[in-house]
Amino acid sequence: MNDKGESVTESQYQILRMAECPPETAALTRQPNHHELVKKAVELIVAEEKTVGGQLGRPSGARFRTYERLKRYAEEIKGTLFESPELAKVIEEIYRYPLRQTAVDKLNQQLRSGISDQDLAALVISLRQDDCLCRIHEELKAQEPQIICSMGLAPGS
Repeated sequence: MNDKGESVTESQYQILRMAECPPETAALTRQPNHHELVKKAVELIVAEEKTVGGQLGRPSGARFRTYERLKRYAEEIKGTLFESPELAKVIEEIYRYPLRQTAVDKLNQQLRSGISDQDLAALVISLRQDDCLCRIHEELKAQEPQIICSMGLAPGS
């Protein structure tokens, strides 16, 4: 965020490059609107997470394609005998967490072979039950963003 509360970059590399300074650099006083800027940054992150989601990747990728097909299939079977709470959990996990490489390989193979939506749902539910679908770490399960550090930056002299 710049001093006007506008997002400048989301690139972690770019942020670290901007924060780079030698150890003998004197600390600057905090800007009077520092906490307001941090609040605005967190609100932006939360809004982005809701609209973009769990970073599903490229539209041609296994995660994106599987998520879209399962979401569409879940809508088709909603309110029918085939509606499944397990399918909803699977869709949520795919949205939030990265796939394991074995799952990516299996899904790519099945998607290329033209698997039906029903069989895709069964496959993904089975992968989840065997803990072979997503990489879910305890630290990733936190639903709320956490501020680890908020550092104010100033233009170089």
